[in-house]
Order: sequence, then structure tokens, then C-alpha cells
Amino acid sequence: MNKHRHRVNSTRRLLGASAIALAAALSPLTTAGAQQTAPAASAPAKVDPRFIWDLTPIFKDDAAWDAARKQALADLPALEAMKGTLGKDAATLRASLDRMSEVGHVVEKVLVYAYLQYSTDTRNDTYQERQSLSQALSSQAQSAVAWLSPEIQALGADKVQGFIKADPGLAKHAFRLNDILRLKAHTLTAETEAALAAYGPVLGAASNTYSALANADIDWPEITLPDGTKRKLNQAGYSALRQHADRAVRKQVFDTFWGKFGQYATTMGNTLGAAVQAGTIDAKLRGYPTAVAASLANNDIPESVYRTLVAEANKGLPTLHRYFKLRQKMLKLPDLYYYDIYPSVIDLDKKFTLDESRTITLAAMKPLGKEYTDKLAELTSKRTMHVYPSDGKDSGAYHWGTYGVDPYVFLNHQDDYNSMSTYAHEWGHGMHSALAQATQPYELANYSLFMAEIASTANEMLLTDYLVANAKTKQEKLFYLGQSLENLRGTFFRQTMFAEFELATHDAVERGEALSGAKMKDIYCGLLKKYHGDAEGVLKIDEKYCAEWAFIPHFYRPFYVYQYATSISAGTYFAEQISKGGAKARDNYLNVLKAGGSEYPYPLLKKAGLDMATPAPYQALVRRMDATMDQMEKLLAE
Repeated sequence: MNKHRHRVNSTRRLLGASAIALAAALSPLTTAGAQQTAPAASAPAKVDPRFIWDLTPIFKDDAAWDAARKQALADLPALEAMKGTLGKDAATLRASLDRMSEVGHVVEKVLVYAYLQYSTDTRNDTYQERQSLSQALSSQAQSAVAWLSPEIQALGADKVQGFIKADPGLAKHAFRLNDILRLKAHTLTAETEAALAAYGPVLGAASNTYSALANADIDWPEITLPDGTKRKLNQAGYSALRQHADRAVRKQVFDTFWGKFGQYATTMGNTLGAAVQAGTIDAKLRGYPTAVAASLANNDIPESVYRTLVAEANKGLPTLHRYFKLRQKMLKLPDLYYYDIYPSVIDLDKKFTLDESRTITLAAMKPLGKEYTDKLAELTSKRTMHVYPSDGKDSGAYHWGTYGVDPYVFLNHQDDYNSMSTYAHEWGHGMHSALAQATQPYELANYSLFMAEIASTANEMLLTDYLVANAKTKQEKLFYLGQSLENLRGTFFRQTMFAEFELATHDAVERGEALSGAKMKDIYCGLLKKYHGDAEGVLKIDEKYCAEWAFIPHFYRPFYVYQYATSISAGTYFAEQISKGGAKARDNYLNVLKAGGSEYPYPLLKKAGLDMATPAPYQALVRRMDATMDQMEKLLAE
């Protein structure tokens, strides 16, 4: 599953706008704290440099980073001083937006450099300070230009369009200017926008409370495994042990972990309820009919996309239930419970080193053409990755970078199949960014969250097809097919279930109903049972496991997870088209990636033949699941 693989790109998208629409969710320090000088980092342990990224293309050293941060802070008052001047003439508007882009790019570089360092060793006090200082700068920069949208909107569409026609230098800013005008009816006064920006950390306190409780304050219990080993059942322990081969251990893990989480249902209900309330209040303040409409408006996504996704996932539940029954058959179980989802149905004792991951990924991407594979080969031959786990290193994987610099990929490579799949996934993101940057100016290169997972999931589809076609044994082929099925389940059906939960909780508040931990458990439990076929006898859901709603951190970022499901649907569609359509289909797909953020995602995909408001893309994914199971059942019958 890919739920945490691209977690940072969302911030990068916000940083890329010409108006420096910077990351509001990042927690700022006080102004005094932001003026401090970040101390030099201690020397890292010696590691083969091939496996450690080189950040000098961003800043030549830490001193250069600190100088850039201080210069950006010094530049912010000049951005604020531009207020009230943009309507003078086209040249003034262009010069102002160009300057905002320049400062915004520096702020982005400061943030990226600090985060890339911090994630390699979260224990390092210096890296922590740099991360905090960069977040402070980001928040202050956002506040410095909070007046921009109201001022552009006050100028009016006729005057702005006249300026764009009069000055060719405004062409790269035109999309952003038109986007601001589009949102005029939902933008508050400059003073109110600035106040809301300043209150960002307070409004995001519910998420911080969840994080502190879930990751630090809960007294996680220990369990004893059959071999006498004791394991603490925190989140990391749960993630590892839920895949245990011994069914009794899995049941013990689920009973213990969800039993513990269930004890905090009242507190978690308060925190998540506050986050839902904040979203609905913000939507009302801005004149949106619903919170989901407000969330989708940023990228001009029709609400019908969200609701069609949910409807089609529900229609596809028979295919999901078919998968569960196949899983039960392959695991040779008399029945199926929620704790039977995670163990692999087929084991594969095969290693994939970093070099093998690269070689196989390059071979699998050949349908994307020479331009793509040559660029991928070039990027992966450089020091663009932080590869192996180490003490203090963050978990998971991600891609991030900054305009004008090769993309960076963060891995925790374990020389196994999942590591290779992650490698292909993250370099899908990396190539998306590289192609967009090569085609678009800074102001138009950063693609939206709605587009973010398409390239990565298309890479995974192509990788699976290559591995299945080249598998040497039936066991190996079944393993790849089984892994693909689980990925489709987790990314499409599970994320859509989360999206349906978010829709239900926000709809309840908008109807004037109160939310509580008990009510959210009831909503989630109903969805859990529906998606897993409890009533049909497919998979039994124990009520205590319904505490899972309190576990999902994505719920504190409302209407975010649905984009995983839409992206994997789009990625599936494009992979299918490329495999059938040759060069024309390939170029159609690559043009989508090269477009970056130069067009809204919905019409961009529609132009490429994919209407995300229709059932077609979601039905294509369900068909792929059925076709994969057909292959597996045929192999099992041999």
C-alpha cells in the first residue's frame, strides 16, 4: 500500500504558486525564534555516498541555507509593501508577481533542504531546529502575501485580463491570476484572510493532539509471542505483527491494539469532531454549500467526481468480496476475519537489491519510451536518493524537490519486493516532476494533489505487468498477482471507504447533528461491515475493531484520501491504454505529466480521454481486479 509514499508533495504543490501560497498547515515558531541562526550540523556517520543524497545542488552548505533563510525573511516586508499597488499598470503587476515568485522559490528551497535533512535523522537537534525555522519562514511568507487574492479580485476580471494581454511577461502568471478571480466569491477580506492564516496552527491543533496521543502518550501494551518473545504493540508493532503467519497471533494483535485504541474513543471523538467542525465552519464562512465542495474547489474538481467514486466503489463491492473469498481459499481458512487481510497469500523468497530494483524498473518502463527511460536512468544514476534505513531515520518513503534541481527520493530499502515496488512508485513521482519542470516555468510546474499519485500508480501497474510476464515459476507469478490485488484493494477500496466516512461525518455536522466518538464508531462500523461483506458472510467484523476510525491520521486532513483512489483509477486506465495503444497512448499520457500545473486536473485528464466524473475509470480498475483474479484462479487450477 502506498498511503505514506508521497506525503510531502502536498506541501510542494502549495509552495509552487506564484503568489507564494505557502504551506498553511506547517506550525510556525514565534517571530523571535524565526530570527535565530541555525547551528551547524554534526558530521554524519560514514556511509557509501552512492546511497546518500547530495543536497549541494539546493544549497552548497548549511551556511548558505541559513543565509538564504535570513534573506527571505528580510524580503518579506517588501512583499507586504506591494499591497495597494498592483492595479497601477501591467508592468507593476508583472514585476510584483515575478518578485513573489523569486522569494517563493527561495522559501521553497529553504523548506525542502531542511526537511530532507531532518527526515534522515529526526533525533538530530540541529535538523529539528532547521525544520522549525523553515516552517516559521513558510508561515510568515504566507501571511506576508495574504492580501494578494483580495486585491486581485478587487481589480476585477476586465482589468486583469487587459493587463495579461498588454504584457507578455504575465503569461506565466495568467493561470494563477484567473484562479484567484475564479475564487472571488469565496475569498474573504485581506484582514480576515491574514487573521485566518495566523490562526492556522490553532485551527490545526486537533491534528497535533491526535499525533501526540497516538504516538507518544498512549501506554502501549506488550504481548508475548508463541516463541516467548515480548513485543510492544505500538503502531509500528501493530503494522509488523498484523501480517504474522500465526492466525492466533493476528487475533491477539487485533484484540489488544484496537482494544487499547477503543479506550480513547471519547478523546479521539473530541479531536476529530473539532477538525470536522473547523472544516464545515470554514466552508460556511467562504460561502460554499458543503465542506467537500470547499475542499474540491481549490483544484476546481466537480463534486460529482467524489460522489461518483464512492458510488462506483460500492457497485464494485462484489469484486472486492470475490477477492476476500480467494484470499480465504489460498490461506486455507475455514472462515475470514478482519485480522486475515494482511498476511501474504503467497510467499516469495527472493531478494531485490537496489541495483536490481533499478534495472527491473527501467525495463518495466520501456512502454513509456526512450525519452522517459533515458531520463529515469540519468536521474537514478546520480546521488538523488537516501536509500537505506538508519537510526533516527524517518519511516516510509517519499519524493520531494525544488524547481531547477533534480528530484529527490527518500527510501527505506529492505532489498525485498515491497522495496522495489516503492522504488518504482517514488520514481513515478520523480519523473512526473522532472518532465513538468522541463516543460513548464516555475509558476506552472507544480502539479496538484489530485494528479500526484497517477504517475506513481501507473509505474506500479507497468512493473506488475512486467514481473508477471517475466516470472519464472507459477509461485512467483502468483505472488506478483497477489501483491497487485492487495495494492488495488488497499488503494482503491480502503481509501474510498475512508472517503465515504469523511463524507458521512461532515454531512452529519452540516445537518446540525453532534459528533461523538460513539457516533463515529457507528458510522465507521457500518462502512467496515458493508465493504467487507459482513452481512453476506464474506468476512466477519468484530465490533471492537471498529475503533479503527480513531487510528487514521488522514481524517485530520479532510477530503484528501479520495485522491489516492481516483489516482490509482487513472493510473490503471493509462497503464491499460499504454499497453494497448502504442506510441499515441504513451505520448498522450506523457503530455499529461508534462503539463504540470498549467491546467486544472479535471479538464486536463478529460482532454486525455479520461472523465473522472463518469463511472468508466473506476470500472476499469474493478475490471483489472477481476482479470487478475481470473489469472490467479487459472494458475491455481493447473
